[in-house]
Amino acid sequence: MTARRFLRVLSLAGALGLWQLLTAFDINLWLRFEQFPTVVDVAKEFGERVGSGPYWQDLADSLTRIVTGFALAAVAGVAVGTAIARSRLVADLLGPVLEVLRPIPAIALVPVAILLFPSNEQGIVFITFTAAFFPVMVSTRHAVRALTPVWEEAVLTMGGGRWRVLGSVVLPGALPGILGGLSVGIGVSWICVISAEMISGEYGVGYRTWQDYTVVDYPGVFVGMATIGVLGWLTSTAVELAGRRVTRWLPRTEHGGLGGSLRPRVRVRPAGLSPTPPLPVTGGEPPAPRTAFGRVLNRRTG
Repeated sequence: MTARRFLRVLSLAGALGLWQLLTAFDINLWLRFEQFPTVVDVAKEFGERVGSGPYWQDLADSLTRIVTGFALAAVAGVAVGTAIARSRLVADLLGPVLEVLRPIPAIALVPVAILLFPSNEQGIVFITFTAAFFPVMVSTRHAVRALTPVWEEAVLTMGGGRWRVLGSVVLPGALPGILGGLSVGIGVSWICVISAEMISGEYGVGYRTWQDYTVVDYPGVFVGMATIGVLGWLTSTAVELAGRRVTRWLPRTEHGGLGGSLRPRVRVRPAGLSPTPPLPVTGGEPPAPRTAFGRVLNRRTG
């Protein structure tokens, strides 16, 4: 185990230990911990639920909603963001409508989803889609607009068409920005899908967590919260790993993230070393140039 991993495990263990101490001794200062379940109580409840069928059914329902809504939002967000950045007509037609809709919280669209869709399942997927769509769309739009036109002009000079420019220049160049939008979108999707399940869901982790709260089952509430946190972390990690795999050609920082520049790595030569040995100082003829350009330059100056 490396030092960084050990530090992360130590941080998590310290947080759990502090939670156990505050709840076991019923600390009641400005914050009240006497009604909080202890870590041991939550662990026992989690062990009981893992062995039951409803827990895994709720898990599968929430994951299905997240994957469906997020996949649709990723495709639509990249397509619409690219179209707005590349076409003035599309920007004029869709830009004002999207900018008016973007500040509306996705969870505020629950009544609209109930009115529009025939089932709660489709409405929850719509809420998830809306939550992830706007971060992906905005990130894609900014990333495409920030591309330098030199690359596109180079492809056009060599006979490439618009689709060639899109596949070889626009999408690869905007990929770091798109991945940033996807990382934000998956986190916002979890927030909204859990809220939608609490309001209008019939199954799912959010629905079960709210039901535990209504019957004052606080260990069950914390089991739901922990499950949501772990699922969100796993899906965010999956998006990040997929992004690293499709951007292997980009330089990395020392922390493993994408570098802020697309400049190639430069090998630094240690101090005191010169790239070529110094020429001997003699009174004879200078040495012959090693390249064709040097030979031509020598004949012209000679």
